[in-house]
Amino acid sequence: MLIALIIIIVGCIGLIWGADKFVEGASGVAKNLGVSPLLVGLTIVAFGTSAPEIFSSAVAAIENKPALAIGNSFGSNLFNVGMVLGISALIKPLHAPKTMLYKEIPALLLVTIATGLLLLDLHLGVLDAILLLTIAALLAYRLVKYELNRKKYPQETPKKSAEPKLKKVNFPKATAYLIVGLLILIVSAEALVQAASDIAELLGVSTGIIGLTIVALGTSLPELAASITSVLKNQDELAIGNIVGSNILNLLTVLPFPGLLAPGPFSASLLYRDFSVVAILTILLCFFCYQSINRKIPIGRSSGITFLLIYCGWFTVMLMDIRS
Repeated sequence: MLIALIIIIVGCIGLIWGADKFVEGASGVAKNLGVSPLLVGLTIVAFGTSAPEIFSSAVAAIENKPALAIGNSFGSNLFNVGMVLGISALIKPLHAPKTMLYKEIPALLLVTIATGLLLLDLHLGVLDAILLLTIAALLAYRLVKYELNRKKYPQETPKKSAEPKLKKVNFPKATAYLIVGLLILIVSAEALVQAASDIAELLGVSTGIIGLTIVALGTSLPELAASITSVLKNQDELAIGNIVGSNILNLLTVLPFPGLLAPGPFSASLLYRDFSVVAILTILLCFFCYQSINRKIPIGRSSGITFLLIYCGWFTVMLMDIRS
């Protein structure tokens, strides 16, 4: 068991480091091929923050362990809002940017509702995966279109933060980073999934439970680090946007893997116990953002405590279910 835990820790570190190198390499290759920094930031860099969840879930689905992949998706969203945003709000009151009310918040609500409706039959299949990927493609298209229009007509759209500053890397070095990062992601994901499965077997619990807890915690570390760093630098937009964007991607790009590669029924507890809490936290997040934007009420410490209490309450119920 100790060896398996060590492998999980090393696997999580590998996923995070591999994702960083993959993004740096992919960005360098894109820049050398003449792709604009804007499009690189909206696609490759955005993908990089969810790469740990995506690769670990893909490997889990390939190895016919869909519950681990589904648990990873739900667990990451629970951790992002319940713990990451909760801790961030305890550090200092957060102010949601006005632009989120028209784009990111409606998108998060839409994706959460659509996911819940697709999973009501307790079956995740190929059609469900295709529908989720279609929504992802439509949202990506609208985002790219909006940003391109903003660049073309800057006076007609609100000011936003500067484009991500990407390192200038020569083509051979960027290609090497891309290949090495991808290989590390694959190997780390394989090691993480295998170790998580071993722990589940030793403890006599489902792989879904391990995905909801240990794997979700490990793959969500980039969001935790990014959000706390943003809060300490008074960049509230980045702190909240990082969580909202990550939760959207977790549902749209992580869940399709078990649907495509290991379709079939899943445990009812994943929907009624776990996804229902995902929905509650998502609604609260959207409500607090609305209060922050329209009523100038910041997402303060009371909101942070609410998020943390809900997460701890869910975790306690889950542990009770395991023991019963």
